[in-house]
Formats: sequence, structure tokens, C-alpha cells
Amino acid sequence: MSEHVRVGVLGPVTAWVDGAEAALGGPRQRAVLARLVAAGGRVVTADRLVEDLWDEPPQGALAAVRTFVAALRRGLEPGRTARTPARLLVTDGPGYALRGVDVDAWAFEAAVSGARDLAPAAARATLDQALDAWRGTPYAGLDQPWAVTGRARLTELRLVATERRAEVRISLGDAADVVPALDAHVAEHPWREEGWRLLALALYRSARQGDALAVLRRARAMLAGELGVDPGPRLAELEGQVLRHEVGADAASPDDVWRDTTSAYERVVAAGARGRLESTATLLRTLALTGGEGLAAARSQRVAAVRAAEQLSDPELTARVIGAFNVPGAWTRSDDADLAAEVVAAAERTLAALPEEAPDAVRSRLLATVAIESRGLPGPRGPEAARRAEDLARQAGDPAVLAFALAGRYLTAFGHTGLTPERDRIGAELVTLAARHGLSTFEILGHLVRMQAQSALGRWDTAQQHADAAAALGGRYERPLVEVFTRWFAAVRLAASGAPAEVAEQAYRDAATLLGGSGMPGLSEGLLPLAVLALRVWHGLPADGGSAGTGPGGGAVGGDAVGGDADGGGAADGGHCPAGGDPDSARWGPYAPWALPHLLLARGADADAAAAVRRIPDPPPGLLAEALWILAGRAAIAVGDRRVAERARTALTPAGDEVSAGSGVLTAGPVGDHLAALTEFLTDGVGE
Repeated sequence: MSEHVRVGVLGPVTAWVDGAEAALGGPRQRAVLARLVAAGGRVVTADRLVEDLWDEPPQGALAAVRTFVAALRRGLEPGRTARTPARLLVTDGPGYALRGVDVDAWAFEAAVSGARDLAPAAARATLDQALDAWRGTPYAGLDQPWAVTGRARLTELRLVATERRAEVRISLGDAADVVPALDAHVAEHPWREEGWRLLALALYRSARQGDALAVLRRARAMLAGELGVDPGPRLAELEGQVLRHEVGADAASPDDVWRDTTSAYERVVAAGARGRLESTATLLRTLALTGGEGLAAARSQRVAAVRAAEQLSDPELTARVIGAFNVPGAWTRSDDADLAAEVVAAAERTLAALPEEAPDAVRSRLLATVAIESRGLPGPRGPEAARRAEDLARQAGDPAVLAFALAGRYLTAFGHTGLTPERDRIGAELVTLAARHGLSTFEILGHLVRMQAQSALGRWDTAQQHADAAAALGGRYERPLVEVFTRWFAAVRLAASGAPAEVAEQAYRDAATLLGGSGMPGLSEGLLPLAVLALRVWHGLPADGGSAGTGPGGGAVGGDAVGGDADGGGAADGGHCPAGGDPDSARWGPYAPWALPHLLLARGADADAAAAVRRIPDPPPGLLAEALWILAGRAAIAVGDRRVAERARTALTPAGDEVSAGSGVLTAGPVGDHLAALTEFLTDGVGE
């Protein structure tokens, strides 16, 4: 069974398996684990471990290291059966390395580095979480040179993170609140000029100019008296700015502006006024773009706003409330199908009730809403609504309305495989239109659409350019969900580049860490195990990872994302899959029908796998159709099912020149390779 393992060195060396503390043994064994953490995932040779554990290695030190490693493996993988390869503390050539483990120090370093490119609110949340991971002195109890060096580096990075967080909080209007912590910081670390600068800035922004000057003069005197140096340029510049009143303390903080504006709105706009509903809908749009909890709350409250509007029997008001939530989507499966269906029904009712003279722009927004909320559903209504919305938007001449209509066209351009060029054209128009008219949300969408399309066309450098453009816009306009897509794109590009399968799998797992708080269950449910399964099927590797093997990617794979037990009887992340049963739906989500045959084949349940193949449905229209048809086709070949193989070949043929990477988040390799295998099977194979 596959476990989730975390290793901690931001304090005493500790590990947790599924939340429970692991048995790591004595100090030497813990030192081995810590040394592998300090290597950052790189291989440490056995001879090097001997040198780093003992000043004067005893006789038999090399054998002792091997014993320590074996004991650590038992502690980190208690569910691993005998004689099966370790997947976490792996042997690599002459040494050992950590693979597929969450390490607090690695996550801390990545968070501090990544926070530099985030908007203030996102940077604060990232730094808060990173600093909260500290449990004490790094590598506590270890005094070897490598541990001392690692401890010093992490401690310095923690001071940097503390100062960056303080600076971000000051920019967000929390200056007065950070003064006590900064006061303690400079008292403990008096030689850090950045700490003095931030303390003085926070005091000045708290309307305490005299205290700010006193801090700056104290810092100047301390530096001159103790070190014989003048303050650095940033500290000296701040002192001059404070004296000249140029720091901007008189400007209201964002929180002040928000508080004053909402207070005035509450006083002036009467309770029950219809304008409140329109204002609410606009606010919900902004809330949705924050992702995570904001997106989930916006979805729910949007439906409440639409219901409230319909109760007023004013279709034009209802149309404005529905149309104000013009939030596009870059994924073709709805996050909440029931809420989406309710919005579609309300939009259809409103369309029917609108007066004949209603503007084209109003009708276009309603039709685009129908198209967007019908994403991933079979049937003609979504595509029909999208085409009509686009026609009306072009007649209206409103760029924002046209951008929303194009977003609907994109989400419904999946009637069959092979439509990548059409979606690429939509993305290109969105980028041009949105950039010209300052529509940042739709410009981001256009780049993501082109990132996906260019991936399907195998033009990875161009796809990367669009990913980079989307990421830059996401940072500038505080759109945290963009990183979810760009991180997954980085993983799929690595997978498509020919990287070893185990390396690509780890990239998928790293990208999956962003899914939990994204507020996008339509994207996140089942995505990680599906990505790993598609990779393994492409490379001809077992679905459950229970047997080591190599394919075109050149590496053996582990079992923590798809497989479970060592004998191949598990579902995603270790969920049990009995013969003939369904994989764990909580892990596979909507992709269970396409995964089940491969899991059953991996554990030797061929008859059950054949029955599961016969039950495979057509994939829903969307970004994953090619990958799901490939899984169906390969399973059909494996069990000899000619009928399903023919269905898969027919469905995949229009995309024969593409790579099954149009989702931008996973790949099963070139579609043509799978079509060739299907054709060979159907021409020469023997099956049903």
C-alpha cells in the first residue's frame, strides 16, 4: 500500500507516514536521512556517507551504512513487502537518494524563492505557510560539517523570509501590526540593516515619524560604533525620505479604501435596492478570480444572487446579474455540475423572457453563459449557444462581450478530436483582442488556450512562450490559479521531452500540490493518478507500478500515484481495487471507467478487465478526450476487444498528427503511435 511520507529537518530530524511519526532509529540512522535531505535529492555515494557520518570511520562502517539505509526504508515504507524495490530511499548507482518524499526544508526554500514573483496577498500567504513549518533548530542535534552548513543556510533563509513577510504586510496596510515583531527581530539580529529599515518604515507608515527617525539614528550609531561603517544605501535613502516626508505615509492603505467605500455604500444604497444585486454579482466575479475558497464561495453565492434576481420578475435585471459574472474557464469539466445546470436553466428562462428590443450584448452574455456552464456535456445546445453568442457579440461591437463569447466558443470546440487548430485560432484572437482593450482575464485565458493547443501540436517552445506570458500576467493581476496550469504544463512538457518516467511522475506529484486549495474540483479530481496512468501506458509500464520496468522514458516507476499494493491490487494513492470492482472513486474521480481495465490487467484479472473494457463509455467532450480514448484503445488491445479498439481508432483518427497533450496537464504520447498499434491489432490481431 502506498503511503504519504513527509520528512522534517526544520527542527529535530523526523518523518511522518500518513501523519504518524515514523520509526527512524538512532542518531546515526537519522543522520543518514538528514544527509540525503541536505543533498537536495541528489545521489550521495555510500563512501561519502561514511565520511560524513564519522570523523574516523570504524571498521565495518560501509556495512553499517547499508544497515542504516535498510532500517530507514522499513520506517519510511512500512507497507512495502519484502523483495520489492524501495520507492522513496532509492539505490542509484554507487549511492542513495530520496525520491517522491515531501521534505519541509525543500518546500521552505521553494516557497521563499517563489514568493518573490507573487502578488502581495499571495506572497504573504506563501511566506506564512513556509515559516509555520519551522519546529526548531534545523538539523537539531547534528554537528557534522554538512549539517552545520545546512543549518546556517536555512537559518539565514528564514531571516530573509521573515523580512520579506514583514515588507509584504507593510505594503498591505498592516504596518502597525508588524512593529512588535520587527522590534524583536532587530534586537535579536542587530547587524541586519534590512530589519532596521523595515522597522523604521513600519513606524513611519503607522504615523510615528519621530519613532521612525529614532530607530534610523539608533541603527546608524550602532553600525558606526560597533562596526565602523556607515548605513547602506537603502537605509540611508529611507532616512532622507522620512525627513522629507516622501515615504507615502499619507496615502490610504487598500484596507482603508475598502473599509471607507463599503461603509459609504451601506449608508447610501438602501437595503433591498436592486442595484445591490448587480454590485454583488460584480464583486463575486472578482472573488472568483482569487481561486481557492474565494472561487468556491463565488460559485455558491452566484446562484443565490441569480435566484434573488429571478424573484423580482425583472428579466433585464436578471440578465445583468447573470452576465456580470463573466468569468471564463480554461478547463472543460465543470467544478459543480448541479450549480452549473441551475445557472444554465436560469439563463435560458431569462433569454425567453427578454423583450424583443433587448440589446445584442445582453443576449450574447446570456448565451455565452449557457455555453460556458454547459462545458463537457454532450449535445448541441452548448456549441449552438456559443456560435450565436459570438455572432451577436460581433454585431454589438463590444470587445468585452466578444471576449466572453470567444471563451464560450473555446469551451465548446470539442465535438470530436482533431479540433486543436480551431481552438488555437480562438486563443490567438483572444490574446490580440484582450491585449488591445486591456481585458487581462481574457488575455490570460487566450495564452492558456494557446499553451494547450501548441502542446497538442508538439510545438513546445511556442507553448512555453504562452505559458510564460500567462504566468507574468497572473502575477501582475493577482490571478493565483494561473500557476496551477503553468506548473502542470511544466510537468507535461518534461514528460513529453523523454525524461525518465519516474522523473516525470515526480513532476506531476509536485504540480499536484497546488490542486488541493485551488477551488477547482473539476480539474483536480482524479487528475494526478490519470496523468501517471497515461504516462505509464505510453511507456508500456505496469499500471500499478508494482514491477520495475523501463520504457522509452528510460526509468522505472514507483507506485504512489496509481498503484497500491506490491502485487498490483491497488487504486490511486493506495486505494484498494478488488478484482471486478471499481477503483477508488475518491481518487480516480470521473476517470474510473478508463482506469479500471488497466488496474485489473496489472493484477492479472484478465476476465474482469475484458468485462470492464466492454463497459467503457465514450469520453465526454473536452481536453482529455484523446488521452481517455488512448487508454480505452490500449486496454482493448490488451484484452483482444476489436469492437472497442475500432471505436478508439475511429475517434482518434482526426487527431492522428497531434500529441495527446492538448490538456496542457498530461500526455499519453503521440496519437499516431497509438493509432498505429490499433491498426496493427485490427488488421492482424485476433479478438472479439
